[in-house]
Amino acid sequence: MNRETFLYGKDTLSVGLALEIARGSRLGVVDEEIRGKILASREYVETIVANKDVVYGVNTGFGPLCTTLISPEDTKTLQYNILKSHSVGVGEAIPQEIAKLMLILKVHSLAQGYSGIAIETIERIIWHIDNDVIPLVPSQGSVGASGDLAPLAHLFLPLIGLGNVQYKGQVMDMQEVFQKEGLKSIDLGPKEGLALINGTQFIAGYGIKVLEKLKNCLDTADILGALMLEGLMGSVKPFQAKLHKLRPFIGNKHVAHRLKTMLEGSEIVASHVGCERVQDPYSLRCMPQVHGASRNAWLHLKELLEVELNAVTDNPIIFSEKETISGGNFHGQPMALPLDYAALAAAEVGNIADRRIYLSLEGKIDGLPKLLVEETGLNSGFMLPQYTSAALVSENKSLCFPASADSVPTSLGQEDHVSMGSISGRKALTIIENLEKLQAVELFCAAQAFDFRKPLKSGKIIEAVHQAVRQKIEHASMDRVFADDIEVARQMIVNKEIVKVAEVAAKNEGINLNGEYHELFGIY
Repeated sequence: MNRETFLYGKDTLSVGLALEIARGSRLGVVDEEIRGKILASREYVETIVANKDVVYGVNTGFGPLCTTLISPEDTKTLQYNILKSHSVGVGEAIPQEIAKLMLILKVHSLAQGYSGIAIETIERIIWHIDNDVIPLVPSQGSVGASGDLAPLAHLFLPLIGLGNVQYKGQVMDMQEVFQKEGLKSIDLGPKEGLALINGTQFIAGYGIKVLEKLKNCLDTADILGALMLEGLMGSVKPFQAKLHKLRPFIGNKHVAHRLKTMLEGSEIVASHVGCERVQDPYSLRCMPQVHGASRNAWLHLKELLEVELNAVTDNPIIFSEKETISGGNFHGQPMALPLDYAALAAAEVGNIADRRIYLSLEGKIDGLPKLLVEETGLNSGFMLPQYTSAALVSENKSLCFPASADSVPTSLGQEDHVSMGSISGRKALTIIENLEKLQAVELFCAAQAFDFRKPLKSGKIIEAVHQAVRQKIEHASMDRVFADDIEVARQMIVNKEIVKVAEVAAKNEGINLNGEYHELFGIY
């Protein structure tokens, strides 16, 4: 397979490109120019050791032991010990794709030539990426300050023949993999262990998944909102561009454009133009403001994450054999704050969705039966799916406390302020996965409500989405095991099927669904 390449340490990495490398559709490589930078940086470290210059982590201990000098003959042992001693993670292993993203991000950072890493070490990490031999990394143990020390230590234990990896579909000890592949441990030199474990790749890896999955949820939210609005006979007036020019937040304008575009040509909208309803509830009328605010949070995360993906976050930084700086580029605070912001943004998308679900059940809208089925009493109808959405909304609220608001001193006070950004990332992803389930409930209810507007038709995009849903989920005229339907709906959301159906329909009809901000809200 011929694949486009990405030049580690040289090209600009985006979320989309990182995911392409992780999923095997793009190949990450090191070219000769970058190889030269890596070799030069390694020579700087070797010169420092030979000259017996005192540099943190090269010939000193770590953290509070930074004043403890290490003899030249022990500097290599020091690097092995740091990988072993810092492998203290607990909890379930993180998703394999995030572990692979961590490897990719670490190579890109190290390859920029400021870390003193050996080319052989980088080549071995690339071997893991290209051959899909992915280390098992525990999910808990990082405080997100001296980098993600514990998870990164676990990530790189296999370089020295320790730890477990996912190998050809099964978990295997790295020593067994060495035997099967004819490999042996990497011979780590001075500073290499520290370069491997210092960094924010755990936080950033989660950030990539948060950005990708939240984008899908935001795109889906607009589609579900439009579908539900049709079922509830809502007004399109609040989505007019001239209204949003008066309060021109980019996210708001983007959502308003998408909603208005999806509802253009709707017979349902036309059927109640002269109705007596003055205005809709907020969950319909304020979708541009609420969905849009979450879009703005997403943009903020994207902007900062793209900086982080291309940053050098190790310590100390090696500029030359005469200039090293022991700083704090590993500190996770720049990502912890926007990840907490994104978590709140995701939770609010779910909160407003639950309100729309509730509206659809009340039986107060002309033509919609109470609980969305015509024969209630014997049938509970769609009463209980809203219980599920309420439970998910409440759970997400409880997860919204910002991890970055906390700091517990570590390393005997040397690391006296930490970001907890690793928790921010994990928590944000959990909220988004709950949101996907919640959106599945809204899709299920919105499609049912929409059925009662037949034979009137909506716009081309919404009609295509409804048809796609009905190909997999039947209209419910009586009670059944709705959990099965909700799971089908969830899969359609997680697999981006709802968004793809809408985008294909728009393209086929020559409709500009995403307007002027299409590229801004992309991940490439």
